[in-house]
Amino acid sequence: MKVKPNIYVKTAPQEDESNPPSADKNPYRKARRTTEIWLPEASTAFKFFMSANLASALLSNISDCDETFNYWEPLHYLMYGNGFQTWEYSPAYAIRSWSYIRLHSILTWAHLNLFNSNKLLVFYFIRAMLALFCSLSEVHFYKGVALMFGGNVARMLLVFLTFGSGMFISAVAFLPSSFCMYMTFLTFGSWMQGQLHFAVLSVAAGAIIGWPFSAALGIPLAIDILLRRRSYFQFAKWCFVALVTMLLPCMAIDSYYYGKPVIASLNIVHYNVFTQHGPDIYGVQPLSYYLLNGFLNFNLAFILAILSGGIVFISELLIMLKIKGYKPAYIIFLLFLTPMYIWVMIFFSQPHKEERFLFPIYPLICLSASIAVATVQKLYCVFKLHDYLDSRWMSLSTLGIYIILSLSRSIALFQAYHAPLEVYPSLMMVSENRNYEHPNMRVCVGKEWYRYPSSFFLPANFSMEFIQSDFRAQLPSHFVGLPPEGSRHIPTDMNDANLEETSRYVDSESCHFLVDLSISKYSINEPNYALHSKNWKLLKSVAFLDVSQSHNKIFRAFYIPYIFETRNQFGNYVLLQSKKNKLPEK
Repeated sequence: MKVKPNIYVKTAPQEDESNPPSADKNPYRKARRTTEIWLPEASTAFKFFMSANLASALLSNISDCDETFNYWEPLHYLMYGNGFQTWEYSPAYAIRSWSYIRLHSILTWAHLNLFNSNKLLVFYFIRAMLALFCSLSEVHFYKGVALMFGGNVARMLLVFLTFGSGMFISAVAFLPSSFCMYMTFLTFGSWMQGQLHFAVLSVAAGAIIGWPFSAALGIPLAIDILLRRRSYFQFAKWCFVALVTMLLPCMAIDSYYYGKPVIASLNIVHYNVFTQHGPDIYGVQPLSYYLLNGFLNFNLAFILAILSGGIVFISELLIMLKIKGYKPAYIIFLLFLTPMYIWVMIFFSQPHKEERFLFPIYPLICLSASIAVATVQKLYCVFKLHDYLDSRWMSLSTLGIYIILSLSRSIALFQAYHAPLEVYPSLMMVSENRNYEHPNMRVCVGKEWYRYPSSFFLPANFSMEFIQSDFRAQLPSHFVGLPPEGSRHIPTDMNDANLEETSRYVDSESCHFLVDLSISKYSINEPNYALHSKNWKLLKSVAFLDVSQSHNKIFRAFYIPYIFETRNQFGNYVLLQSKKNKLPEK
């Protein structure tokens, strides 16, 4: 596909082909040959995106316990009638939206009615559907960038998105922040293609269905429509359409499941902004937390993105001084670079920091990095008097380093932390092979509660329970009753201050199976159960990185063959079966 670069090959004035000037008078004559730059077709880009996202669906870890307990578990509850409930889903607080869960339950209808209903297959089927939606959103964004910024920027964007470790983590995460990331793709892709109504609806969908704070990314869009284009009526009309088609259905669904009138998006804003403690009772991190995560997830691209505003401003100023009559496209840069900075200013200043809070701006990080590299290339061509294509070594070297570091990071995440997604499926095989008569077999977890991937990994007659560990905060509890009666029930042993509720614990003697991490570090409440061979039988063991004993952060953060295995310490993620609490078999 060929596109005309909109911004980056306009340094040379158009001239009469019949009377070309001399090289001394026109140093830009070579650049004129590059008015058309090749880049992959949208269909080819989709294949790149879909390949990467399907790999993520199959291989990426669940890196945030919030994804398990606030989204996979409520979805499991709607589908199968059981699952864990967090305090956010108590009608007393109601800060999570059932409409978001209900939307994803639609994805399972065809699978449950037409295909195998195995819960583990349903889990990966949903991930595959998320991969598809993310890929389609990325293609829409890619087409908009190609139209607005040209082929050079779009090609680099394709690489940044395809190989980024941040995309590997976020593309199929069942989180509102990932949904908002999809909406960012659609919003900016539509905006760049002139589809303003769809851009407005995408911002609204991210804020109403996903996460209300994502509306901040739509501020430059609103400024463009209201102040630059003066389309007041159109903006008001499509905002009204969004309220009618999105907010009212979400209110109806949430009110049905909570048993009272609820606007969950308003409740979460009230909790985070207006309550006395807000979310700062946990997850408080220094500024370096986001800087480190940004580098790990996007390495060079993150650095370039943060510097992109300064790079563009200085470069355009220098080119304007070099070329008489050159008009820098500051308005375009301002509109499409500022959303990322708005998000950074808001969330970097908050004490409560989570990696998922940056998901909505991952598309903008990749776009800003692409613009930064293309701007430096243009500056090089102007001052060195080279052909525009002679600067390709800059983009190729940047992308080469980026790909190597990104693949190294993604492989390290899989090698180090994928064990839970390998150990828990063993319960399915145990259930099928033994065919136990017990109606409710108990699987227990202690210190590893936050790596539980969800009830989709448990056979139908198995249930997960918690045993006491050194963790001293509130754990989820089971939903009581079937929906909607169970979702309307107000638990008495829940609080919004993250205070420990001892009613969550069961005695380890009552457990039929136990999942644990066997490492050298242990305590009274967190013994190394795998060593208690008199009480527990080992069924499954997978290597898992022991962070406490792997002191070199570089060697554990990036995969380097041989060095990663030899310079890091590994424990074992184990599935154990009780020898005391034996189960009768059919």
